[in-house]
Amino acid sequence: MPESTRRLCYAIVRQPARSLLDACELTHLDRVAIDAEGIAREHAAYRDVLAAMGLSVTVLPAIEAHPDSVFMEDTAVVLDEVLVLTRPTRSREAEPAHLLADAGALGRPVARITAPGTLEGGDVLRVGRRLMVGLTTRTNAEGVAQLHAIAEPFGYTVESFAVGRSLHFKTACTALDEGLLLVNPEWVDAQALRAAGFELLAVPGDEPFAANLLRVDDRVLINAAAPRTAALARDAWRARGHAPDALFDTPLVEFGKAEAGLTCLSLVYADPAST
Repeated sequence: MPESTRRLCYAIVRQPARSLLDACELTHLDRVAIDAEGIAREHAAYRDVLAAMGLSVTVLPAIEAHPDSVFMEDTAVVLDEVLVLTRPTRSREAEPAHLLADAGALGRPVARITAPGTLEGGDVLRVGRRLMVGLTTRTNAEGVAQLHAIAEPFGYTVESFAVGRSLHFKTACTALDEGLLLVNPEWVDAQALRAAGFELLAVPGDEPFAANLLRVDDRVLINAAAPRTAALARDAWRARGHAPDALFDTPLVEFGKAEAGLTCLSLVYADPAST
């Protein structure tokens, strides 16, 4: 998409709570010490690079009662037509209400995932009008069915995919562009993704958490803490004819200790009326 036709895009981020350092939820990693200054530095750099990508960034206050509340992505799925408040894991179940209280409905009608459905935004990858949803410990089939019922009337398709040893679908699979997925093939069903019509770019085995990148229209942010994957992504980006100045990077090391990636830290959405 040429720069002159980019949509006006926004990002909502939340300051990390001090409680994140000791009480973040972990599913697949052992707990190790997280450096408070490193977390603050990484979050500030992340906000800066989002602004450099052309996004209007809103920073919400920390919520000490919710250690994982910095991971804004999980609280909602923002479509052009509707704001879908998710139903996260029990310890985070109140976070979508905090989003609504702090940021409002983002100019959209509000829909909600309700029990017994569970859904977290980290399991929902949007590629055009396709919503690709991972079935994980955080998202169940009922949650996917409810998302389908909400989104299908607006012209979206909803597809579910099996996920292995990965906290979220987007930990193991994100889109470099609308035809190419960056994946960890050990954690997702690569055959199913190919059958869905995508080319795949696999992360190196020694960078298993590197498949999470953040795409905003024709701009992409990659994790510089995974240098081999970053180099592969850069090469693929150039080979597919994308503008070099639309590729950005920032390192996430301390946040990685909390099983977090680039998409986790923000809720990104576009003004559907803008071009």
